[in-house]
Amino acid sequence: MSRRDRDETGRARSARPRDGLGRPLPYGEDGVERQPEGVARTPAQTLAVAQRLLDDGKPFHAHEVFEDAWKATDSPERELWRGLAQLAVGLTHAARGNTVGAVALLERGAENIDPFRREPPHGIDVPGLQDWARNLAGEAKQRVRVEPVPPRLTGRI
Repeated sequence: MSRRDRDETGRARSARPRDGLGRPLPYGEDGVERQPEGVARTPAQTLAVAQRLLDDGKPFHAHEVFEDAWKATDSPERELWRGLAQLAVGLTHAARGNTVGAVALLERGAENIDPFRREPPHGIDVPGLQDWARNLAGEAKQRVRVEPVPPRLTGRI
């Protein structure tokens, strides 16, 4: 029986290094520093960190930042953060060449942020993100592989 990697609390957690798209690398290889989990950030901090990661070609890691915001709140904005996490995962799938996963997550994320379209909080460009996600999903449906460009989270894309 193989021994699973565990974190300090005993939860199963792979200690394998990961690349910028979150793919596991063999033990001993240099990987991209992982985002710490459970970090409490303000919405502005969440958006700034996630945007930096997206701009650096690390959408998987940006999804982890959004996931922290999603799991840390029980406010109505919980679905906004979940939707943003789904968009980042959709971008991850697109960059990895998984068009089926990209389409599913991009469309789901765009739908989940729709309730915030009329009054977007924190300067988030919800309409622009939805347009970006739906365009990328449409491209993925037409081609085997797309070259995704990361979105701008605030302001017009």
